[in-house]
Formats: sequence, structure tokens, C-alpha cells
Amino acid sequence: MMSPLVECVPNISEGRDLNKINLIVDAVRQIDGCTVLGVEPDHDYNRTVITFAGAPEPVLKGAVALILKSLETLDMREHQGEHPRLGVVDVCPFIPLRNMTMEQAAALARQAVDQVSSVIQVPLFLYGAAASHQDRHLLSTLRKEEYEGLEARLTGGPTSHQETTRMPDAGAREWTETVSKSGGITIGARSILVAYNVNVDEPDAAVSKKIGSIVRSSGRLLKSDAGVKVRTSGMLPMVQGMGVTLEGMGISQVSMNLRDVSKCPLHLAYMACKSIADDHEVNVVGSEIVGLVPLHAMLESGAFFCPQETDERKLVEAAVEGLGLNAHHDFDPNTGIIEWALTSGVSE
Repeated sequence: MMSPLVECVPNISEGRDLNKINLIVDAVRQIDGCTVLGVEPDHDYNRTVITFAGAPEPVLKGAVALILKSLETLDMREHQGEHPRLGVVDVCPFIPLRNMTMEQAAALARQAVDQVSSVIQVPLFLYGAAASHQDRHLLSTLRKEEYEGLEARLTGGPTSHQETTRMPDAGAREWTETVSKSGGITIGARSILVAYNVNVDEPDAAVSKKIGSIVRSSGRLLKSDAGVKVRTSGMLPMVQGMGVTLEGMGISQVSMNLRDVSKCPLHLAYMACKSIADDHEVNVVGSEIVGLVPLHAMLESGAFFCPQETDERKLVEAAVEGLGLNAHHDFDPNTGIIEWALTSGVSE
């Protein structure tokens, strides 16, 4: 039987200063048995997605090293970007890839919280399979009000959070100079999630925001003139989505998390966004995968665009072309597909 393998995909709140990003990634590269598979900075989001994998113990050490180096290097008081965020390491999920259970991945998340809190007192939140309460399962729930609302949460000020989601699971529970610099750190365990963005040819995200509110699973919140609220169902299953502007590129994006690509494949998300954009007479101009994607997701989308094809490599090529993955960004299947990257980067 092959040894257990786990992936970790931290998102840090820095996407512009390559020197700082490299310092943080180098902290992971120094851990024996921990292989960095991807580093993807985004200037407009001011956020970098880092992917590394290996055996459980090295990956745990890599995650803790990354968090501590980020706390040392980054300062939330200086951060601005398009993407929602709570702290310098906005999220750090452990993802079981091979011969590991989800509970074992959740145990790694809890160990990471314990190890970080033993070194520095910052607010630490557990989410996903490691969540301490069912209300704390979703990252979007814990991140609500973002960094700017964290001080009120910790000091008893006004907040939209319930008591079950307001406070961190460990670490600092008050607003200090250290916390004002760090923000909140969210660590958890989850299944493979694909961060997927569809590009829309508009500068102001007017249509992209409409698309995001229609396709996301949570739907739209509607309110009557009397103030009574009701929520619609969203178009796509297991999807989080929103529209954002990319000022540096002069376009917008429908930024999505596909929480289960077996229930919402890449091509379904892409075609749904394209259909709604067409209704508003706006063009979709390709799409983008942030981080790595499982091979089966690319093969399924390739079969959608080229149903007669059976060769694995050609199916991947069909998916890349059909989804427009090279329209604004370079997508290399050898480094962007988890299984192919692992073949070259992680030993058995």
C-alpha cells in the first residue's frame, strides 16, 4: 500500500510583493518531504495561492512554518485587495489525497492550531471538517465582516456574527497590536475544492456581480418593501461565487469556489456564466483555475467539448481550449493537474 499523502493550499494576503511571497514559500521549501507544487500570486486580489503536498508530518511542519513566516512578514493594516480576507493567512486547508481519512486531515488542522498558538497569540479559527461547531463549517461564515470587522468581534462591539461564530477557537481573544497586524488565521480540512474564475469582458463587474449572485448555491437575498426577507435558491450546486473587478486587466471575473466538481463540473460553471453573460450582451473571455485541479475534472470537461475523444492528453487539451484557460493566464497541465504534478514532484 502506498504511503498517506496530503495536500495543503494556504492562501496568503499578499499578491504583489514577490520578495515577501518568496520568503514565505521558502519557509515551506526548507521542510524535507514537503514539495511545493504551485505558487500563484494575483495582483488585483492581492493574494497568493500556495500548494504543497507530501506525507502528513512534513506537510504539517510546512503549514506551521508558512503561517509563522507570514505572521512575521505581512501586515494586514497595509493590505488592500479585491478578495475577501480575514488575516495574513486567510485560509489554510488540509486535503486528504491518498490513504488518509478526512478526520486525519482535520487532526492535522487542530495540531497546526495548537503549534501556532504555542508560539504566538493570534486569533485562530477552525473550519470545514475540523470545525468546532456546525455553524463554523463554512469559511465564508467565519470570514464574514472580514479583517475590518475583527476588532469589533474581539472587543464586544457590534457584529452580525452569532455567538457560535464570533470568537476564535484558540489564540488571542482580544484586540492587540499583534492581532491588528495578523488579523485572523483560518485553518481547516476539506475535500478537493477548485478555485475557478470566469473572465467577463467588462470593466466594472456590473454583469459579473449579477452572474455571481445567480449561479452561487446560496442564491439571492430578496427584500419586500415592508422589509421582509426571503432567499432564492442558486443555479449551481456546491458553488460559492461573486463578481469582482480586475482593474489591472480591464475586465471582471465571476470568482467561484467549486466545492465539489463531481456535482458542479468546470464546464457547467463556465457555460452557466457564459449563458447569463450572453443574455446581458457581454462576452465571456476565457477562464482561470487558481491552484491545482484533479485530473478527472479536466477529463470530464474535455469530454463535454470533444465527446468523441478518448485519449487522456487530448481530452485535457480539449478542456483547456473549451474553457479558455490560456486566454489571460498560462495553464500548464503538467503542473496544474494534481496527479500529473505529483507524478513529477512527490515520491511514493
